[in-house]
Amino acid sequence: METNNISDSGIPKRRALGKGLEELFNNEVIDYSAVEDKIVAETPKDEIVMLNLEELRSNPYQPRKVFDEEALQELANSIKEHGVIQPIIAKKSIKGYEIIAGERRVKASRLAGLTEIPAIVKDFNDTQMMEIALLENLQRENLSAIEEATAYKKLQETLVLTQEELAKRLGKSRSHITNMLGLLNLPEDIQKSINNKEISMGHARVLSKLQSREQQESLAKKIISEGISVRKLEELTMEPSIVKTNPQKKKQEKNNEYLYLQRELSEKLGTKVIIKNNKIEISFVNNNDLNRLLEYMNIEVDK
Repeated sequence: METNNISDSGIPKRRALGKGLEELFNNEVIDYSAVEDKIVAETPKDEIVMLNLEELRSNPYQPRKVFDEEALQELANSIKEHGVIQPIIAKKSIKGYEIIAGERRVKASRLAGLTEIPAIVKDFNDTQMMEIALLENLQRENLSAIEEATAYKKLQETLVLTQEELAKRLGKSRSHITNMLGLLNLPEDIQKSINNKEISMGHARVLSKLQSREQQESLAKKIISEGISVRKLEELTMEPSIVKTNPQKKKQEKNNEYLYLQRELSEKLGTKVIIKNNKIEISFVNNNDLNRLLEYMNIEVDK
């Protein structure tokens, strides 16, 4: 019997990522789905092990702090009926294992009453652990705006990237990254309100442009108590008592009757949108960004 891939404990020895995965991580734009799919596809069935759920702990770089309980219960019900379809990916740590990808599957499995889960054990360095954890959430989960912004900041600091480089790495527009990072400058109470969905991303973006913390907090209370729209909030921020505005810029904005819709589309699509002369112009930074936009708009293109 061959034992070169088996440890003394009976668990297959961990393999390094391999050349293929290293190339994926070194690409200009990293695609989380490609990373996980490649790991699963290239792992022999006899190297998929069953890990005790009690031995698993969250990836320290996991940006998501709150999980949708209803969605977790739905997944748990599916697991009860069909089992865990795709193994999680984990890394051996000093005590047990750290979850690299598949934390929702782990939580749902616990809800389903399971005691163990299929897993692929791989070696990742700290940077790769952060990238794959953040990208799993950014590309597959609906993170809150603050969680998304925090994920961007962690990636930027760890990989030592400019906003422009980070945007290319994630296949996002520079303006989207800038707007999201700007949310982290908001007071903590406002950030909590964003996480609790009391304040929308559109409202938050407007508040983040204000210089005065007092004004931000005052308008945030008005958003929550009076339910004012994003458009109304923008009108309030244009008042002389709130912010000094360039008269020429104000005139240009007033002349553009589609300014509000233009901003909303830019926020929804995560890229620059211009509405002018009965035309909508949508910018994209590269092919990956274009594919993201097409997928978001549910447009299929025959290749």
